Amino acid sequence: MALSRGLRCCQRVFSWIPVLIITAVVLWSYYAYVFELCLCKFAYLLMFHICFVMFFWTYWKSIFTPPATPCKKFQLSYSDKQRYDLEERPDAQKQILVEISKKLPISTRAQSGAIRFCDRCQVLKPDRCHHCSVCETCVLKMDHHCPWVNNCVGFSNYKFFLLFLSYSMLYCVFIAASVFQYFFKFWVGDLPNGPAKFHVLFLMFVALMFFISLMFLFGYHCWLVAKNRSTLEAFSAPVFISGADRNGFNVGIRKNLEQVFGENRRLWLIPVFTSQGNGHHFPLKNHSSASQNPLLPNEDMWDESDDGSEEGSLGEFTSVFVMCRIAYTCSVVSVRVFLYIQV
Repeated sequence: MALSRGLRCCQRVFSWIPVLIITAVVLWSYYAYVFELCLCKFAYLLMFHICFVMFFWTYWKSIFTPPATPCKKFQLSYSDKQRYDLEERPDAQKQILVEISKKLPISTRAQSGAIRFCDRCQVLKPDRCHHCSVCETCVLKMDHHCPWVNNCVGFSNYKFFLLFLSYSMLYCVFIAASVFQYFFKFWVGDLPNGPAKFHVLFLMFVALMFFISLMFLFGYHCWLVAKNRSTLEAFSAPVFISGADRNGFNVGIRKNLEQVFGENRRLWLIPVFTSQGNGHHFPLKNHSSASQNPLLPNEDMWDESDDGSEEGSLGEFTSVFVMCRIAYTCSVVSVRVFLYIQV
């Protein structure tokens, strides 16, 4: 028992290593850019610090926002738990869970068709909820467990994670664009010898390396948002009463975006929680599958008049367009500012 606790303690300590690596690289980039390169232009430093603050703000929110877990109404009551534990027949246990789930807005099923139940947390899993073995809890709308933020990415912080990726790209692009002139001088041999020479070389290399990696990851998550899928759902389609359906939660590009970022577009780029709902229930593509939900007092906001299947090829085009537009905006803003300063 003591050994098991010691292993868990070591695991928790080592799980912070990726976060420390990212933090160390970013702090070094701050020191190299501000102090070693001695960029005295106010506009450079202003834009740099805006990117730096937004990056760390979103990174902080991604790390320290606790994963949302199912509410008490999805937990078995004492009498139901006792009845479930005393029953030895698997079929009878499944029937008990079916009876309990009738009072809850649960639309998805396990691959076997049974109600999804977590033996560790002793809860009926809401739609899109999964158990994280690292966090040791069930997470609402779980996307994945990210070692780089040492946290589960799910309903409570998915918006923060997307903004973290976008501001990371913006941070890398701005550094690469503004350091390029010094890198060119290093390449032709005009840069004086000194500590700045080393920092210029590695700033350019690290910024481009991280940007390329983040670009693919960010583009993939933009596609997931446009389709209203999580990473887990992209690999394993959610199962409904009628069968598996990868597009079961796809209610149209606009409403898919609003589920993550909210209806107020002025708050989309600010790391404050604006996602719709409470993570226990989501509108479905098929109207007949959506049950009334007593847990959501604001259920009226879920207007399910849009059907993802009605959009057809137009929805596919719009998804790609939104993904490219967001990535393009993150890349071009810094370059334009840089060129403006140069002129």
